[in-house]
Amino acid sequence: MSTHTPDPALEPSRRTTKLAVVGAGAVGATLAYAALMRGAARTVALHDINAAKVEAEALDLQHGVQFVPQAEVIGSDDIAVCADADVVVVTAGAKQKPGQSRIDLAGATIGLMKNILPPLVEVAPNAVYIMVTNPVDVVTYASLKISGLPPQQLFGSGTVLDSSRLRYLIAEHCGVAVQNVHAYIAGEHGDSEIPLWDSASIGAVPLLEWNRSGEHGPLTEEVRATIAHEVANSAYRIIEGKGATNYAVGLAGTRIIEAVLNNEHSVLPVSSLLDDYYGIGDVCLSVPSIVGRRGIYDTLQIPLSDSEYDGLKKSADQLRSVARQFGF
Repeated sequence: MSTHTPDPALEPSRRTTKLAVVGAGAVGATLAYAALMRGAARTVALHDINAAKVEAEALDLQHGVQFVPQAEVIGSDDIAVCADADVVVVTAGAKQKPGQSRIDLAGATIGLMKNILPPLVEVAPNAVYIMVTNPVDVVTYASLKISGLPPQQLFGSGTVLDSSRLRYLIAEHCGVAVQNVHAYIAGEHGDSEIPLWDSASIGAVPLLEWNRSGEHGPLTEEVRATIAHEVANSAYRIIEGKGATNYAVGLAGTRIIEAVLNNEHSVLPVSSLLDDYYGIGDVCLSVPSIVGRRGIYDTLQIPLSDSEYDGLKKSADQLRSVARQFGF
């Protein structure tokens, strides 16, 4: 009985996907874990300047690969571990302290990006870059200037998580599945963010016309204000209680990664460089955008009420002012 050894040259080449996560702290490690659990990429590479930390995180994840969709995990303090990645997610940055605003973090984190991004772009020039580090809008704007990458190729995770928080709270109030709530937070990922109530809906029912009886009644102005406050401040509550937000942001980041790697053309409120969006430009802000394999394909000009437009413009002015403080 003869044995046949396949000729590698005749084997069909299989395109595999590689995700690089820069920063192996609470957010980076959790994001890598979430990506593995969901089978988002065939290779997950972790990078951190702390060699012992990144190698330990990678080893811990490697020991669980039997229980997730097929994948390999690698980790190193050498930037070469990110080589030829399809998606690079940057989570490295200064840690947010209790009571500290996201803007307070900007200076140290932008300085870090000046060291991180040039060698990253050198080893992974064709990757789509997703910035998760806070303050994400200012960091994304600075990172575009530092890296020289086109705006569709580098963008921030923006208000994907905030919009998830908004939808969760609306679903809770209205007694419906969160998957049937369509609502977005726009603007800054932070204190000046704007809930887009006028364009929101549950199923096919405009949110402002929702009018069930009993405990799941209409979203009055008072209810909407309470929800908006909770969305904007929930991160501070979590940081105060456990030191960092990591689970929901890891899942939100993985959702964006999947939209890119699967070329979904999904609509997600990511933070990108705006150019004459209702007259707003030269700033990175979150608005609903079409996300796929090449990054951002388009931003959607959704209908805005006068107060929503004013809020978005105010958010843009504040972020532009912060960027100028750091020379961008």
